[in-house]
Amino acid sequence: MHRVVLSASRRTDIPAFYMPWFMAQIEKGMFEVPHPYGAAPVRVPAAADQVHTIVFWSKNFGPFLDGEYGQALIQKGYHLFFNFTINSPHPILEPGLPPLSDRLAQMKRLADLFGARTIQWRFDPICYFKTDDGREGDNLDRFSDIAERAARAGVSICITSFVDLYRKVVRRTSRSGLSLCDPPLDRKVDQIVSMARRLEKLEIQLTLCCEKEVLAAMPTGVNVAGAACIPNHRLADLYGPDVTLKHDTGQRVAAGCGCRHSRDIGSYRLHPCYHDCLFCYANPVSDTAGGRHKTALEPDNANG
Repeated sequence: MHRVVLSASRRTDIPAFYMPWFMAQIEKGMFEVPHPYGAAPVRVPAAADQVHTIVFWSKNFGPFLDGEYGQALIQKGYHLFFNFTINSPHPILEPGLPPLSDRLAQMKRLADLFGARTIQWRFDPICYFKTDDGREGDNLDRFSDIAERAARAGVSICITSFVDLYRKVVRRTSRSGLSLCDPPLDRKVDQIVSMARRLEKLEIQLTLCCEKEVLAAMPTGVNVAGAACIPNHRLADLYGPDVTLKHDTGQRVAAGCGCRHSRDIGSYRLHPCYHDCLFCYANPVSDTAGGRHKTALEPDNANG
């Protein structure tokens, strides 16, 4: 019988802001996840014998590490995996993050504590933009530096994609002084080829998340593969085969999403993200009425 993979979370940054709430639900042995369209909450089992792996997603694992939550979960019998997004710092694109040096140190601490094989580095998304005065720019300037530190920590997977211009993202950027751009396919291919060649020298595999068209256009011999942010095949190698390898049909499979089935326990509505990233498709706190008045580390008990 397969055990569940918990995704914590695509919808918000639980390791940075909501670990007290998360641990409280672990003690209860389940999560009640609000339905996005107002139906009854969905109960997700969370006892250690029911959970194969907890996959944490974050841009700032500092609070998670400082609180020693990972060690506590392992003592309770849980297995852990980490999607760590580290992009080049930019004060408008990602205004709410600690300095890059702090986050690179966090990657090393995660690798030392839990093993480099439990970490996927996400450089995501790649952003091209224009400023109000017509200058062009991107967020790729520190890519090589981050890659070198990831390789030094033993991380062997990099996941990337290009920014998606959802209507809420376009609306948000219109007030920022930047306009995000969707470059033509040939420019995307050239960029991915350049990144892949840099990473290959560091023995890091570059993978593309929901970029089926770009992946299909890759020249022969370029070491790029499709991504799986929830990689159950890898989790099975790490922690045992009692996990499903079925694709997650709730994700963007047609666009090339390789994620396997998991249960996401975050909430867009109850768990706004305080990083306030300009390109966020979820629920940054600047989009939430009254959100700035809430203490970032305060547990959210709305799920019971």
